[in-house]
Amino acid sequence: MISQISIYLTSMILGIMLFFSFIVAPVTFTAINEENARIFIRKIFPYYYTVNLAISVLILILFIILKIFSLDFYLILIVALLFAVSNFVLMPLINKFRDEKQDKKFKLSHFISVAINFVQIIMLVIVLI
Repeated sequence: MISQISIYLTSMILGIMLFFSFIVAPVTFTAINEENARIFIRKIFPYYYTVNLAISVLILILFIILKIFSLDFYLILIVALLFAVSNFVLMPLINKFRDEKQDKKFKLSHFISVAINFVQIIMLVIVLI
């Protein structure tokens, strides 16, 4: 039963990530003017990272309770660490570079965040198959 919960939670993270990546972010910039879109994105992405980090940590706790230290455990651990890095390191840098109009640094840091997101999605799919 507990192992089934970890599958549901992993699926939840994947669903949230796909929804944000392919619905929320693109629609925001097409439906809202640029200034308000930036305000919205800056408000919602910390929640996105924090919720996914919390769910990831919960999955890790379930794995520890079940004494499951397989590849899945380590993939979820990496996913969780990447959510923490994205939230507490990368997002502040992205915002700083945008505010200071450092376009090259902004584009690079944004690309890194997108790449991390993509890698996390791949890892979650591996856990679920």
